Amino acid sequence: MAKDVEVNGFNPGLIVLLLIGGLVLTFLIGNYVLYVYAQKTLPPKKKKPISKKKMKKERLKQGVSAPGE
Repeated sequence: MAKDVEVNGFNPGLIVLLLIGGLVLTFLIGNYVLYVYAQKTLPPKKKKPISKKKMKKERLKQGVSAPGE
């Protein structure tokens, strides 16, 4: 870097860095807290029922013959 310049008080670059770092950290922690809260309170998503046609296709892909054929 350039020469070390003595500044009275805090280094402005350091203040900006800490401020941005703090904001990012707060954002991430907030997101995590919201995620955990949502997992506890929201009911689990219901899976769509798979049609018989789709089940047959999947079994054929895997090489297992569908029952009744």
